[in-house]
Amino acid sequence: MDLDRARIIVAGATGALGSGIARDLHARGAHVALAGRDAARLATLGAELDAPTARFDLFSPAGVPTALAAATAALGGLDALVVATGVAAFGPEPELADEVLRDLFVINATGPIRLIREALAHLDDGGTIVALTAVVAEHPTAGMAAYSASKSALSSYLTALRRERRRSGLTVLDVRPSHLDTGFETRRLAGEPPDLPPAGDHLVVAREIVDAMRDGRRELAYDLRERALVAR
Repeated sequence: MDLDRARIIVAGATGALGSGIARDLHARGAHVALAGRDAARLATLGAELDAPTARFDLFSPAGVPTALAAATAALGGLDALVVATGVAAFGPEPELADEVLRDLFVINATGPIRLIREALAHLDDGGTIVALTAVVAEHPTAGMAAYSASKSALSSYLTALRRERRRSGLTVLDVRPSHLDTGFETRRLAGEPPDLPPAGDHLVVAREIVDAMRDGRRELAYDLRERALVAR
């Protein structure tokens, strides 16, 4: 896609990776709208990028259509949605509380799917959907069974959506990075993190994601042998 003057909503823009993506898109000439839950961080980033903002909470589904509609109106249309939301939980599966399992799937799967479904109603011809899953969507990991499952659910949805819309011109990009230096393990819902691989630079990954959007890629997946993100 042509990023110059493209109208793009970044949902989860107040997180480390989301804000990195938003800044990179802005630097390449895109018109960005920022969406997230933290009103103070949204205001700060919005002022920095001179970008409209919209607050939403994945636990309040009724607010998602309003936030997407407001952001789209502020941009004057919509060419792409980037979903950069997510949270982790660790530990043996039998020890995971039911409410943690529920929250994992709301934040990592059903919430992002709701965002995407609403965005599809606003996207102009073609359009691009980008969502952050994780390497565990493709390589489920012990000690992160429910987290892996929630990311796999979103990844499966993206694959099916791509197949359903293959004749519409819609580009669906599934991004599956490995562990990044975003501090996500410190904001976990439960448990203690296992030994994680060395953290990658989230700003480098943000740039790779924007490159993949520009190039119309379908997947940006972490290759365990090459130990790098590979575009497909």
